[in-house]
Amino acid sequence: MDGDFPPRAQRILEQAVAAGVPGVVAMARDRSGVTFSGAAGLRRLGDPAPMTTDSLFALFSCTKPLTATAALRLVEQGRLDLDRPAKDYLPALGEVGVYDGVAPDGTLRLRAPRRAITPRMLMLHTAGFGYDFANPVIRRLLDENRLTPHRSATVAGFQQPLVNEPGERWEYGLSIDWLGLVIEAVAGARLDAILRHYVLDPLGMNETAHLPSAQLRTRLASMHQREPDGRVTPIAMAPRENLQIFPGGGGMYGTVGDYMRFLGAWLNDGAGLLKPETVAWAARSGLDGLGFTPLPTVDPRISGDIDFFPGVRKSWAYSFLHLDEDAPSGRAAGSLSWGGLGNLYFWIDRRNGVAGFWASQLFPFMDKAALGGALAFETALYEGLARGARGRAD
Repeated sequence: MDGDFPPRAQRILEQAVAAGVPGVVAMARDRSGVTFSGAAGLRRLGDPAPMTTDSLFALFSCTKPLTATAALRLVEQGRLDLDRPAKDYLPALGEVGVYDGVAPDGTLRLRAPRRAITPRMLMLHTAGFGYDFANPVIRRLLDENRLTPHRSATVAGFQQPLVNEPGERWEYGLSIDWLGLVIEAVAGARLDAILRHYVLDPLGMNETAHLPSAQLRTRLASMHQREPDGRVTPIAMAPRENLQIFPGGGGMYGTVGDYMRFLGAWLNDGAGLLKPETVAWAARSGLDGLGFTPLPTVDPRISGDIDFFPGVRKSWAYSFLHLDEDAPSGRAAGSLSWGGLGNLYFWIDRRNGVAGFWASQLFPFMDKAALGGALAFETALYEGLARGARGRAD
């Protein structure tokens, strides 16, 4: 890494704030530790408190890899078989049907799936579930009050039908939330305790939780909404005081510094959290020929169309987006990544030995200024690596 990267990275954060991102924290690391840590903007528009590198963020789907890692630890222990019917662990998964329309009396018509859902399908998002912001069927059923929003973190919120036959299509949805319930059934504990035991405590992630402490909440960054005319306003969204279900697919809060510890474990072949051989196979695509498809939005206030690096081949690993080709930013083929609805983006490039995380709190996901800043930050990192390599060669 050359010496120009830190000031350049900080300028990129400040430019994103100037473009309407309320506040942002970004960090980069190599295999040895964090190499850049910066913040810009405010925790909440209209409030003087600045965004700081120890601010607390709603992580949204950045929760998913934490849950998947706990599942992998159970696989290593021989307690979870990825190819066994998931209903053997959690009978409720055997009762989920495939959507087949609405009956005249207004009830959902469901049919039995042709094959049983497995934990592997849940980890790969091929179980058949969808999400309300990307699947028109789920969106319509919610708008018609035929379903309970999954964000309620209730049993009712998980009672959504399958929108695809299990094992036949990749589609982003509630799979990791259901995986969390499978993990609970296998481990005999609530998911928050399981994550603490298997992932958070071993990595020293003391500032990450579904139910953050009162002290952590004093550093909470507020969510914001960008309107179609470009205006950005704070919106009310705070951690719950209790949860009926601890969602495996979202709902955690944490600091960027904490999350960098997690990225470092995957960057360093498990770093004692997972076995190197587990990381090696889990970091590969598991779709076996099933296509990875972009996610057009059906709820533009929550998310834009999701397609990272359009035209670059991608697939899905356990449980990350898998880059099948090098990306224009400099990220290498085989890299793992994903994000969270508040415009949080992370990546793990095991080939080049670097990882990064860009965190903001702004709807909709894929916001032009936030995503553009995240990509500029990533590109600057790789350009710094290239300049540093040339300098050593000279």
